[in-house]
Amino acid sequence: MRDSKSIEQIHRKGVDIPLSLLNLDQTVRELMIKEIEADISAGRLYVSRRLSPSGVKDYPALLKEAVQSYDDFWLTSQLAAPGRLNATETRNTKRGAITAKLPYNAPEMLAEGEFNRFYLRALCLLAMQSNVSNLIVYRAKEVINPRPESQSMIGKSIDPEKLLADLRANPGVDTALGLPAGPNSGLSAKLP
Repeated sequence: MRDSKSIEQIHRKGVDIPLSLLNLDQTVRELMIKEIEADISAGRLYVSRRLSPSGVKDYPALLKEAVQSYDDFWLTSQLAAPGRLNATETRNTKRGAITAKLPYNAPEMLAEGEFNRFYLRALCLLAMQSNVSNLIVYRAKEVINPRPESQSMIGKSIDPEKLLADLRANPGVDTALGLPAGPNSGLSAKLP
C-alpha cells in the first residue's frame, strides 16, 4: 500500500491508477454488459450533463468497450479526448447560477464512478446466482484524503439484493446504501 505522500505525487504528475476491482473477470464483465444494455433499452442509462453532444453520442459504445476489453482508466482517457466533454458547466451557488470550468478530473469521476457502479451491479447478480449472502466493502483505489464516512464503510457486509436494487434505482447519483460512497471515494465491494 502506498503512503499518502506517494499517492499525492502520483496525482500531481497526472498519472492515474485504475480501480482494483478484485472480482472483475469475464463472467462479471458479461453481467456488466447485460446491465448496461438493460439500461440503454429502458432509456435509463445515466448520461452526465458534462458530456458534450458528441460525448453523449459516443458514451454508450465507449462504456461497453471499456467493460468488454479495458477498465475505468481506458474509459477516462476516451472521455478526456477533445470534444467529448463540455468546457464549462452551470453550477448553483448561494448567489445564483454561475458558469464554471469543469474540474480537471471530470473524465475520471464519470468513468470511474460509472464503471464501478456497473461492476457492483454485476457482482450483486453473481453473488445472488451463487447464493452468496453478502459482499464486503473495500477500498479499490487509494485516495489522498479519505472521507471518514468512506473509511467507516471498509470491511462492512452489504446485502447484494438490496445493493442491486439501490444501484438500479439511483443511476448516476448517490445511493441510499452509500456504495459507491460518492465521487472519488475509491470504494467498491468484493465477494467474501
